[in-house]
Amino acid sequence: MTGFYLRAQNETPREYKAEKTIQDIGDVLNYSMPIATGLTTIIGDKKGTWQFAKGFATNLALTYGLKYAINKPRPEGATDGHAFPSGHTSVAFQSASFIQRRYGWKYGIPAYLLSGFVAYSRLEGLNDRHDGWDVLGGIIVGVGSTYLFTTPYQKEHYEFTFSGKNNNYLIGFKYKF
Repeated sequence: MTGFYLRAQNETPREYKAEKTIQDIGDVLNYSMPIATGLTTIIGDKKGTWQFAKGFATNLALTYGLKYAINKPRPEGATDGHAFPSGHTSVAFQSASFIQRRYGWKYGIPAYLLSGFVAYSRLEGLNDRHDGWDVLGGIIVGVGSTYLFTTPYQKEHYEFTFSGKNNNYLIGFKYKF
């Protein structure tokens, strides 16, 4: 037994190493994705930092509330239950959906690809901690908690316009909230 991973008796050492590597990469991505969203403070997006914090807290509260309320057993047969929803998946998808919602698809697509790998790393057959329903539940909770609080980033909050035609001039001012 290594960590939470139980090695099947008919599994070769090479298969075990490959599956363990996938699990370890998923774990690293799970922790690094929320840290990466901390870059909002570097670019001076205080509103985004606050929105991420509210979404992250909501995600954790919902994820662990559901884990204890539902108490679904894990596919591997661990005694702790608490399989639904997948916490790794909900954290990864909450981070990815924040990046996409706040900064657009240009940054969101790579973030979703990374969070998809985290979800894949949690599935039965790799580490037997979750089945497809657990992962889907984590995706829904993670993305949903982001969309409650996150608005698109607007670097320019105001815009001046000027138009002139046929000796008529128009000056405009637009402010984005």
